[in-house]
Amino acid sequence: MAESIIVVYGGMAGNVAVATTKFVVAGITGSSAMLSEAIHSVVDAGDGLLLLLGMKRSRRPPDAEHPFGYGKEVYFWSLIVAVMIFGVGGGISAYQGLLHMLHPAPLEDAMWNYIVLGCAAIFEGASFTIALRATLEEKGSKPFWQALHSSKDPSTITVLAEDSADLLGLLLAAIGVYASHRFDMPALDGAASIAIGLVLAAVAGLLMYETRSLLLGEGVELEIARAIRKLVQEDHAVASAAQPLTMYFGPDDILLTLDVSFKPGTSGKEIAVAIERIESSIQSRFPNIKRIYIEARQVAAAASGEGRLGPS
Repeated sequence: MAESIIVVYGGMAGNVAVATTKFVVAGITGSSAMLSEAIHSVVDAGDGLLLLLGMKRSRRPPDAEHPFGYGKEVYFWSLIVAVMIFGVGGGISAYQGLLHMLHPAPLEDAMWNYIVLGCAAIFEGASFTIALRATLEEKGSKPFWQALHSSKDPSTITVLAEDSADLLGLLLAAIGVYASHRFDMPALDGAASIAIGLVLAAVAGLLMYETRSLLLGEGVELEIARAIRKLVQEDHAVASAAQPLTMYFGPDDILLTLDVSFKPGTSGKEIAVAIERIESSIQSRFPNIKRIYIEARQVAAAASGEGRLGPS
């Protein structure tokens, strides 16, 4: 969580600085693409505040109304951020571009645009590097794109996605400014603004898709579930174990329920000791699993050879 907070603060600092200069230069030059980029940076800075709010609220302790805590708050606010990117960032950028194409006006001084775009690329690149480093540290040996999809920390992924869209948006803005001056076609600057809006909409759609899955109760990856089941079945007191049922309540908070059948003749005391042993083994290997609920059953002696699940 601490690493995620650093990533969010880094992104916000860059966005505030860049947005200020973009608005000033957009007012001087009249560039629609630059205005879209300025709006985009303001939205990104506001998104950072929402992510911080979500992380803070998600750390509240459980209470009577929310016995499993408030971990999913971070997913809710990440969804709001995605909606903001889509509606405010993408929508306004596309709208500004359309207005500029319908009523094109020549740019006053392209040099200011290039200076700001270059400075913005440096700031956004620094923020992107921070988020990318955090993602690479988390992914371990997994391929990069698989790690992105399997990550349950929406704050880092959101900042990384936003910064990626920012860098691509800066490139599109630079192309729009250059083409507008080079061919004396101010409408091309508006076309670049529309393209920036489409990029933001695509990124927002991806974030909405990932966050929706977590809000609906996404569980651990199938490989992890199989590893948990195998770990349980290796215990000498266990006859069989059903497929684990899991749910993310936050990036580092997983609920696990498990139906375990113990071997015939295992006493109640031995079952209690075995359950403690199993829980300790699971949490030692998978520390993000904070809550474990085991439904214990005992296989009857006459049916000890029946009803067992096959190997995982």
